[in-house]
Amino acid sequence: MRIEDKVIVITGASSGIGRATAKLLAQQGALVVLGARRLEPLQMVADEILAADGRVALKQTDVRQRGDLEALVSVAVQEGGKLDVIVNNAGVGPISRFDDLQVEDWDLMIDVNLRGTLYGIAASLPVFAQQGFGHVINVISTAGLKIVPTMGVYAATKNAVRTATEALRQEAGPNLRVTEISPGMTATNFGDSITDPGMKKKIEDDLAATGMSADAIARGILFAIEQPPEVEVGSIVIRPTAQG
Repeated sequence: MRIEDKVIVITGASSGIGRATAKLLAQQGALVVLGARRLEPLQMVADEILAADGRVALKQTDVRQRGDLEALVSVAVQEGGKLDVIVNNAGVGPISRFDDLQVEDWDLMIDVNLRGTLYGIAASLPVFAQQGFGHVINVISTAGLKIVPTMGVYAATKNAVRTATEALRQEAGPNLRVTEISPGMTATNFGDSITDPGMKKKIEDDLAATGMSADAIARGILFAIEQPPEVEVGSIVIRPTAQG
């Protein structure tokens, strides 16, 4: 199935998986509506899409603010006349050991990874209900599938989203598709939010050595979207072959 003319909202679209997804979906003919907290890099992604003759709109968006998600969805409806898909991708990972007591980092992950995804769902569901169709895609993580030290709170937020996604899928009825995408180690700027210098270097070294391209996750998202309306891809796990 072609995705040409679909209207797709993507959060966390200024870099990493969000950027790769925006560019790929735009290449396939979708109107991508991009949200991210940092306006300058978000505009750069939009400019790249426009230079390739793609269609794009953007709105500076902090997913911790419910009103920002509502405004982003409104831009999509205004620009495209509908909303086909929301990709709740925005996330942060300032990982650390529990006994480091980085409580502010814990709060940030809860607010962005969990609350931000719920706000995206809340903003899109009324539109999907009115239209009679739609697709929620939540980007999660393999960190929630294999629990390891330093990732306790990060994995907890991702598994909370996993639980919410499955409940939404069961509630959704025949016209709303729901998908979770769990990326493994992906070569993004994941380390930027880590506050511990030693942990930050370790993660960045691991990503450089093993991390796959964000394009791999973008292709997984495209696969879920391009299925026929009666086909729902519930869960996709994408890891580097070398990841244990």
